[in-house]
Amino acid sequence: MNEPQPGPDQAAGPNQLPGPYLAPGPYAGGTAWPAGPPQPLRQPLPQPPPHPAAQPQWSYPGPYAWGPPPRTRWDVPPPPGTRYDRLARTPLHRWWRPIVGTVAIIVVFLALSILVGLVAFVVSLFTGVPMVRTGTRLFADPVLDLGFQLGVIALLLPLVLGAAWLFQRRPPGSLSSVALRLRWRWLGACLLVALVAVVLGQAVEAGTLMSAGVDPGLRWAGWEEFLPAIIVILLLVPFQSAAEEYAYRGWIIQGFGAYLRTPWPAILVGAAAFAASHGYTGWGIVYVFAFGMLMGWLAVRTGGLEAPIALHVTNNVVAFGVVAASGDMGSAMEQGEVPWEALIGSAVQFAVFGIGVLIIARKWAIQTLSR
Repeated sequence: MNEPQPGPDQAAGPNQLPGPYLAPGPYAGGTAWPAGPPQPLRQPLPQPPPHPAAQPQWSYPGPYAWGPPPRTRWDVPPPPGTRYDRLARTPLHRWWRPIVGTVAIIVVFLALSILVGLVAFVVSLFTGVPMVRTGTRLFADPVLDLGFQLGVIALLLPLVLGAAWLFQRRPPGSLSSVALRLRWRWLGACLLVALVAVVLGQAVEAGTLMSAGVDPGLRWAGWEEFLPAIIVILLLVPFQSAAEEYAYRGWIIQGFGAYLRTPWPAILVGAAAFAASHGYTGWGIVYVFAFGMLMGWLAVRTGGLEAPIALHVTNNVVAFGVVAASGDMGSAMEQGEVPWEALIGSAVQFAVFGIGVLIIARKWAIQTLSR
């Protein structure tokens, strides 16, 4: 029997595959497995979600990821549905706020009045206009004196607005109306009604006085006397009249309204303080008090000071204008006895204005409560 002899490797047969294990060497030889059908690629099996404990609870995103905290507002508006006389009763209201604010207004106003006196003295030195040291007048020049007198009263306006913001921590506009601002369109309508009411009242008053044999003081002194005076009147009377309304119908009425649910005690006190601040006597006190009562009622009824400001400004401009036309500006600030016949014209003025304002307010659906 012939056995294979050592020698060179034999060539690979048909059932042998070339490869590393068929190469010359100790592992040469071997039979290849038959090729099977192609196998699909294996997809990775889905993995279960990681345990929550394995995840970090939070990550540090950097400084101020959400921004700084919002600043707290200093003034807080009244809640919705609040009547005008109750606008001072905000969530920040405390019993002492209206009292401290009132004291501050009085003290600062007195201090400013003294300062105005010093300014008047300096003006007198530089202009040569002599000062009058008797009565309520400051200057011998009636027009200059009227300007200083009206300017002093107008100082109440920023004081009252500032006290509402600083001591009561409420929007200053809450003194103007339930809309927290002065409603200019409504003010314009009230000015038109006031002009009609004042002209009718003045006409009735003049006729009543003349029929009673009393001089109504209707004269014409000429443009030279009239123009300087009417310029001062038109520039300062609106601020003087508005300041009185913000003080007596705004601050006082809302100050009492912070404690009381009914507006009538506040209206009464405001009208009494308004009458006491004037120098009228006799029937003049009745007129000023009735004016204050009507203005207070209209402020609450219409939800703001627009109607009171309109009548106050129009009445004062016409009254001062009549005096300026007569050339008797020296008596412009004099307040004393008023004949009872004059109250007839005042009653007509009050009735026409009050009825007219209420009709328009109802037709226009004027806002009377805060929102």
